Amino acid sequence: MFMGQYDHTVDDKGRVAIPARFRTYFADGLVVTRGLERCLLVYTASDWASLAERIAKLPLTQSDARAFTRFLFSGAMDVQLDRQGRVVIPGYLREYANVKENVVIIGVNTRLEVWDQQSWQQTVSQAEEESALTAEHLAALGI
Repeated sequence: MFMGQYDHTVDDKGRVAIPARFRTYFADGLVVTRGLERCLLVYTASDWASLAERIAKLPLTQSDARAFTRFLFSGAMDVQLDRQGRVVIPGYLREYANVKENVVIIGVNTRLEVWDQQSWQQTVSQAEEESALTAEHLAALGI
C-alpha cells in the first residue's frame, strides 16, 4: 500500500526521484499516465496490468467508457527507474500536469500521484473546506 506525501524536484532533464521507500515495488518498471484533476498517476507494472484488464471489460458501446480508455491509455508510458531511483517523465505528461520544478508525490493505496506543488496545495485546501460534505457522501456509500 502506498501512502504519505513526499516533496521532490524535477531536474532539467525531466527526471523525478521516486520516494526511496517505494522503489522496490517498481523494480520491474512502472507506468505513468494522465490522472484526473491534472495530476500524474504512477502504477507498478502488475497494478497497471490489473487495471488494464478491468478497463478492457468496459462496454465499447458506451461513449464515456471509450473516452476514459482513450484518456488513460493514450497518455500512458512505460518507464524504468535509473540507478538513483529516478524516472524520466515525458514532456507531454509534464505539460499536462504543469510539472515544472517542485512536485509532491503522494501515495494513494495502489498508486502514486505526482502533483505540481501549487496545484496540490490548492487541492488539499479545497478538500479541507469540503471535508464535512465529502464525509456525508461517503457515509451514503457505506464508508
